[in-house]
Amino acid sequence: MSVSIMNEKKAQHQTEKLDEARVINFVGDIKSEFNKISWTTKDELTSYTKIVVGATFVFGLGVFFMDIIIQTSLHSLNFALKLIAG
Repeated sequence: MSVSIMNEKKAQHQTEKLDEARVINFVGDIKSEFNKISWTTKDELTSYTKIVVGATFVFGLGVFFMDIIIQTSLHSLNFALKLIAG
């Protein structure tokens, strides 16, 4: 009975060592992947930010004007139906 307990503890200890090795390998892999990243420069980041803000503004204006057109159409249709139906 004591032999089986010792074997279990030995197996558990080996498993813990494997887990530690996996964590160390994982952290090493992360470091190597971070070295492969090509980070943007400050000038690139500034220009990309301007592009995104400008495009957001333009699309926002487009949605605003479409909303105005739809509202005007619906109010005109409502007015015309009131004239027809009485």
